[in-house]
Amino acid sequence: MTNYLNFSIDGVEPEFGAPEADRIISGDPHFRTWNLEEAEGGLYSGIWEATPGKWRIAYGEWEYFSLLSGHSIVTEDGGEPVHLKAGDRMILRPGFKGTWEVVETTRKDYVIKV
Repeated sequence: MTNYLNFSIDGVEPEFGAPEADRIISGDPHFRTWNLEEAEGGLYSGIWEATPGKWRIAYGEWEYFSLLSGHSIVTEDGGEPVHLKAGDRMILRPGFKGTWEVVETTRKDYVIKV
């Protein structure tokens, strides 16, 4: 076993999902998630992709992500919209509440700490 992980989805089967129906604001968004790491202590990493739509989000965990492609808009309740495109990075902290809108199918890599 090595002590590194190559961030590649080659040969990894995606999980399919969507926001809970009561969280969807517009569109018909669907997700694909390639889980690459699930480590002790509640640490997760992988690649996530979503199709266009807008839904409510609420974070109980800490997440760092980097957009690989697409265009999304993340808006904290009471805050200004943040437009994200390939190369943009963000950290969402526990307690974040707002919306995620996918304008163009978006793919990101992520690391989550629960």
